[in-house]
Amino acid sequence: MRRCWLLFAQVVTVALALYFVVAALRPDWLARPSSRVEAAKVASNVSVLQAPSAAPAAGSYREAAGRAMPAVVNILTSKQRGREHPLMRDPFFRRFFGDRLPPEEQQASLGSGVIVSPDGYILTNNHVIEGADQIQVVLADGRKAPARLVGSDPETDLAVIRIDVPRLPAIVLGNDESVRVGDVVLAIGNPFGVGQTVTLGIVSALGRNNLHINQFENFIQTDAAINFGNSGGALVDTNGNLLGINSAIYSQSGGSVGIGFAIPVTTAKAVLDAIIRDGAVVRGWIGIETQDITPELADSFGLERQSGTIIAGVVRNGPADRAGLRPGDILLAVDGKEAGSTNDTLNLIAQLAPGGKATMTVMRKNRPARVDVTVGTRPRPQ
Repeated sequence: MRRCWLLFAQVVTVALALYFVVAALRPDWLARPSSRVEAAKVASNVSVLQAPSAAPAAGSYREAAGRAMPAVVNILTSKQRGREHPLMRDPFFRRFFGDRLPPEEQQASLGSGVIVSPDGYILTNNHVIEGADQIQVVLADGRKAPARLVGSDPETDLAVIRIDVPRLPAIVLGNDESVRVGDVVLAIGNPFGVGQTVTLGIVSALGRNNLHINQFENFIQTDAAINFGNSGGALVDTNGNLLGINSAIYSQSGGSVGIGFAIPVTTAKAVLDAIIRDGAVVRGWIGIETQDITPELADSFGLERQSGTIIAGVVRNGPADRAGLRPGDILLAVDGKEAGSTNDTLNLIAQLAPGGKATMTVMRKNRPARVDVTVGTRPRPQ
């Protein structure tokens, strides 16, 4: 009996030693099926390894993308190339001869848009829908609907279209005033028509202007990939809130090189409200042409001031001309707000209410002067 117990003890000792060796060298052999990678069988009886479902990894932006993506749509437009033959409008002619005439060519294009209201209002770029005869919207869930143009603003390259579809997801508008360089952003759109796509980047710069893309420029610059077809799509923060409408890229090849531009959401919302309320964006205008003061320009005009904005030209019989503003006047302030660069001055004047009076503070022959101007309405671009 004693020998049996001795043999049993030796077997148990060897088994425990083997267990500890396996546990040290190959612990996955001893893991429970619920907590380790499990073997699975496919139809062909080949064993594969299947990872268990897991929570989002640290640094994932799936929740932000998930909130914003349903509100980003694809926009398909088409327009006729060339003018329709006048006889094609005659029902008799169309009945007997219409089939013998070649069909008119249709030019199609694509872009993106963002649903900003459950009522069906969609923000996009003006250049996406400009001149379109037909506009069709494809939602993220696959639904399609014709859209009508509510209004456009070519000077900011924004447009508002509307669809009549129930249960629309609308994006949450963010606050671009709190955005800082280095913040992580996502760009969502339909590049090259491949389907809805999300790209990641950071805010590279703020307040970009003088790019000669739009008349009014205050772009958010990002290195998130933006390509053909992304125009009108959403630039969102890490909470999925809208920060801007993707508008343009800097590229010599036509593809993304990491320099993209988005129109800030504050600008987009102001244009949206104006178009829905008035059918168009109405801006102030006084009829002057301005130029940034440089040291060379200051020397040529004999100016003491080396910075600011100089009035380079005045529209004849325009509001500024009638008020007495002259070429060579240095514009210091617009209705009490300091006039810095030419771009700042343009924006200040555009914000003035047409029909009202505004005080322009100028420096004339190195002496300050105040001129009251009756503000006109900025002409729409032709």
